[in-house]
Amino acid sequence: MNGFESYVAIGDSFTEGLNDHRPDGTFRGWADRLAEILAAGRPGFRYANLALRGKLLGEIWDEQLPVALGIKPDLVTVCAGGNDIIVPGADVDTVAERFEQGIAELRRAGINVLIFTGPDTKQMSVMSILRGKVGIYNAHLWAIAERYGARVVDLWAMDVLHHARAWSDDRLHFTSEGHHRIALRTAEVLGVHTGQDWREPWPMTEEQVNWLTMRRSDLEWTKTHLLPWIRRQLRGQSMGDGLSPKRPHLSPLLENPASTVLDAACDKADC
Repeated sequence: MNGFESYVAIGDSFTEGLNDHRPDGTFRGWADRLAEILAAGRPGFRYANLALRGKLLGEIWDEQLPVALGIKPDLVTVCAGGNDIIVPGADVDTVAERFEQGIAELRRAGINVLIFTGPDTKQMSVMSILRGKVGIYNAHLWAIAERYGARVVDLWAMDVLHHARAWSDDRLHFTSEGHHRIALRTAEVLGVHTGQDWREPWPMTEEQVNWLTMRRSDLEWTKTHLLPWIRRQLRGQSMGDGLSPKRPHLSPLLENPASTVLDAACDKADC
């Protein structure tokens, strides 16, 4: 049994759960998966997910942080700033300073905080150019966690995320398999036993292919995913404009019985 009776997730598309599709087309994601783990054996457990795709750090602090502080749950997970630092010309140090302000507020409120470093993009064609900025931001995040007593899920150190099966074709979001591994790792950091190992090697496939052969060509990917994303950010637009959080209120974790069986089967099959 864990000591968390309430949990609020804030952030961007990573925490919203993009590309981890449920049978009904909605997104599940690592945060929902973690909530399911934390809720086991706790009928009074409550969960809210305020994250929205495309949100910049300032928007997360302005829109989601006050709600989390008002709720004052036992646990808040935070992954934010990634959308900021990959914008051309962004100052990583400035983003980190703003990140620290929000973490300080959460900790002053007596809330347990868990944050995420960015993943290592070394093996990802084109995206590898961001590796230096992600590395610098990660160093800041570790220092902030140390100063305020926050826990850290180090995505950079998760070797399983270096495999192509962890990533969607857009190279920006994780697959269902990736989200599943991240949820298990997060539970481990929180000291919650799951009976599963996120380090488990990926199942062997008929052909072992590398990043280049599993992805669209760099040119096609850049036109389809990267350039539209950059244009939206420079215009102050977001994929989340007009959308609402999927779980805006702290409430009991009620699962759809029709999807639960399939989700459980997926977990066992690493799907």
